[in-house]
Amino acid sequence: MTAPRIDLPAVAPDVYGAMANLTKAASAHLDPLLAELVRIRVSQINGCAFCLRLHTRAALDAGENETRLHELASWRDSTLFTAAERAALALAEAMTSLGPAGVADEVFTAAREHFAETPLAHLLWTIAAINAWNRIGITVFPPK
Repeated sequence: MTAPRIDLPAVAPDVYGAMANLTKAASAHLDPLLAELVRIRVSQINGCAFCLRLHTRAALDAGENETRLHELASWRDSTLFTAAERAALALAEAMTSLGPAGVADEVFTAAREHFAETPLAHLLWTIAAINAWNRIGITVFPPK
């Protein structure tokens, strides 16, 4: 890996710490493996190699199955993901690739069917946080 363009933790430790705290708080009421699946899928969409490496390793360390990770990019065609995981991944994709219509009602409704209010709120914040980290990662560690 190349050196970062800027050492954000060193030059803006308060902001970096706040983002780290947001990330931790955001996923506090989610299954850790679900949170990592969402982070990986969002990072795939955004093309953040740094975050992909980080969260793939975290998922494996937490006990995620390698086959599921290999099929994550095509989760809609895979039989390895639960209905709740599918709803979370659909919401993650919709929030990451926002179009003029925003997040479709059916996507949000499907997520609401599988997640109570508090976990759903944490899922939304987890998706928002990884999107922010991806943008920082791609800017600080640009693709080659």
